[in-house]
Amino acid sequence: MSKIPSPDARAVTGVIVVDLQGDFTTLKQGSLAVDGTDSTYVKTVEQVTLRLRAKGFTLFATQDWHPRDHVSFFTSHPGKHPFETVEIDGLSQTLWPPHCVADSENAGILMDPSFFSMVVKKGTCKDYDSYSGFQDQGGTSTELERLLRAGKITRLIVYGLATDYCVKATALDAAKRGFEVFVVKDLCRGVSVDTTRAALEEMAQHGINIITMADL
Repeated sequence: MSKIPSPDARAVTGVIVVDLQGDFTTLKQGSLAVDGTDSTYVKTVEQVTLRLRAKGFTLFATQDWHPRDHVSFFTSHPGKHPFETVEIDGLSQTLWPPHCVADSENAGILMDPSFFSMVVKKGTCKDYDSYSGFQDQGGTSTELERLLRAGKITRLIVYGLATDYCVKATALDAAKRGFEVFVVKDLCRGVSVDTTRAALEEMAQHGINIITMADL
């Protein structure tokens, strides 16, 4: 298990807090709440994030920000039900309950947005899902990579929700783009035990460092 390099390298290290939003938490009784996302979890994420900020790391957050008729919502597909899988334009699409609708209360980040250099919105195009903070499934990029390059950031610490979906996709896309990536597994929560285990293994196979809070 790899540890974060010494603090003298922190000038090129960024932190990405993935989708810490009400609709993904039991704390806010979200429509797509992940197990283990109560007030203790949210408070722990906030405390660790602020500690990293105090050490000089640059903070970013990703935020699902969907239109009401988003392609990933089962309600956009008459006759379909939550968690069914359909094929759309050659892409496999899981149908989710409506969640993180733009400007809704539970789309909000559960930390003060001012803590972050930027909150990067994703999933804004109704025609494509967007698990990764870097691009949607149609290939349209967010502003995240540009911001990281502008800050000369080469190393990323990634955690949030959910391990087996948006954390995995964001970490893998970061690694593909040449960033050195550290995923803090105990600051993440996954949708299921099996898919979470598989996601951690897949990330490790792609050179991503799987660490714990003790390594920070």
